[in-house]
Amino acid sequence: MPVNIKDDVVYASPADADERSKLAQVCVSKLAIKLPAVVDDFDNSTDIAYSGWPDRLYVIGPDGRVAYKSKPGPFGFKPEELEAALKAILPASKAQM
Repeated sequence: MPVNIKDDVVYASPADADERSKLAQVCVSKLAIKLPAVVDDFDNSTDIAYSGWPDRLYVIGPDGRVAYKSKPGPFGFKPEELEAALKAILPASKAQM
């Protein structure tokens, strides 16, 4: 597994779903991610279904369809576009939280 020693990001590949979830919690914490984060199952079914490589941000609408798909990240990530997509699908009261 490639590592990023310069940024002190050196973790063994998780061996099961529980380890994967714990590692995701560490990443969310260390990167101070403010968005809700989800972890794919250990078979990577979401990654396979939504072609998540290169990294992309998705918004799934209430109908279960993709409401927003970012350009490849990290340089294609546009927080203002993501925010607009979320506001477009959320009720007004929740969009202003």
